[in-house]
Amino acid sequence: MKQPLAYIHPSAKIHPSVVIDPFVTIEENVEIGEGTRIGSNVTIMAGARIGKHCTIFPGAVISAVPQDLKFQGEETLAIIGDNTTIRECVTINRGTAAKSRTVVGSNCLIMAYCHVAHDCVVGDNVIMSNATQLAGEVVVDNYAVIGGGTLVHQFCHIGPHVMVQGGALVNKDIPPFVKAAREPIAYAGVNSIGLRRREFSSETIREIQEIYRYLYLSGLNNSDAVERIEAELPATKERDEIILFVRNAKRGIIKGYV
Repeated sequence: MKQPLAYIHPSAKIHPSVVIDPFVTIEENVEIGEGTRIGSNVTIMAGARIGKHCTIFPGAVISAVPQDLKFQGEETLAIIGDNTTIRECVTINRGTAAKSRTVVGSNCLIMAYCHVAHDCVVGDNVIMSNATQLAGEVVVDNYAVIGGGTLVHQFCHIGPHVMVQGGALVNKDIPPFVKAAREPIAYAGVNSIGLRRREFSSETIREIQEIYRYLYLSGLNNSDAVERIEAELPATKERDEIILFVRNAKRGIIKGYV
């Protein structure tokens, strides 16, 4: 761990197996788990909690203060799970008083030049392609894949197993298991390839497709579609997850193709 060309605050809690390259800056109130590698010119600021076996590439900045004028210097965190890769020049800001922490889960790949703003919650096994930008308090659920150059409006929620087209402007919530594409962004079918890769059965995928026929192809508004889904389709984990997501979508869900 010892690197004479790096600055490491004496109070930082760093596992002895961590590899730190030259010209790294690690401030106080930082914790880094075993087996992690920190590339050159990385800056890890106060409040960072980095898990085991992560790789952080050169130029990344972790746990900088939020770019939010409401921030008053409160003590908050930026938490990164285990086995996550953070590529070059990624920026992950710490939280504000709103939620007190920004979280990136385990087994994620955050590609170069991505930004994760204050109080975001990114789940496990998420892929954010190059230059994806998350505004404050965005939620990205497990196994979502976000194409390069995507811009996500504050408070949006991207559901699990979602695939988002590169260059998208996301200003509505994206419900679970779907593909989102076009401009303006819209429902583009069920993410059946991704679901098969994650060992969803063909029967489950067909059930999910039937649910989205009600939501997007029936001509019903969302409330009426949800009522009919509950009344006419058998209860399953996936059905209930979709219903709960739609009912709780504070920004509304993306529209269907016109």
